[in-house]
Amino acid sequence: MDPQNITHPAASLSVAHLVLNASPVVQIILVLLVLASIASWTIIFEKWAVFAGAFKALARFEKRFWSGGEMGQIYQHVSGNSNLETGAGSIFCAGYEEFQRQRGKIHPSDALDAARRAMRVAQMREVGRLENRLAFLASVSSVSPFVGLLGTVWGIMTAFMHIGAAGQATLATVAPPVAEALIATAAGLFAAIPATAAYNRYIHKLDKLDAQFEVFMDEFTNILHRQVPETKS
Repeated sequence: MDPQNITHPAASLSVAHLVLNASPVVQIILVLLVLASIASWTIIFEKWAVFAGAFKALARFEKRFWSGGEMGQIYQHVSGNSNLETGAGSIFCAGYEEFQRQRGKIHPSDALDAARRAMRVAQMREVGRLENRLAFLASVSSVSPFVGLLGTVWGIMTAFMHIGAAGQATLATVAPPVAEALIATAAGLFAAIPATAAYNRYIHKLDKLDAQFEVFMDEFTNILHRQVPETKS
């Protein structure tokens, strides 16, 4: 027997061979999972930069805010400054602008409440910006394993059909569709695990930033509250 005509069994079980010769349903599932994984990693790197920038912006603003000076001077320095008017800086500007707009027009306590509401809206806007597209990571995290499981079930069904057509269960008959099924499962986990880890990590960062925004709002409200008596004179 010519050794060159012998096909090694492992060759037909290589990942590339199994993917290229998989059933159309499994190939579609693998393509969807690969696309979901690529999109997830794109969002993961994008959000890494977004959250890193958010924490740096918060540190810059707090350093400027607590360095002292009149509120008006701080507002003039922060307003329109792209490095400062974001995150807590955006919340500060919204509250200060509303307080200055309402003081003298309505009761001082009502002006304080209006400033608080303006800051709350700015806070919700900042949180919404930070959590944008995180829902996609959550969806990939929860759905991908089931999509991979669908490919697994389909591969096993194909294996049984091959057994029925062959009339007997041999390794050559069963191994390719079973391996095909396992590849679908692995692809589902490959897409889901990074998305799950990144989603949990970014939600933790988001909660931490939101808590710091809340603390700043309370501190700034107290500062504005100390200015209320001045509006009565």
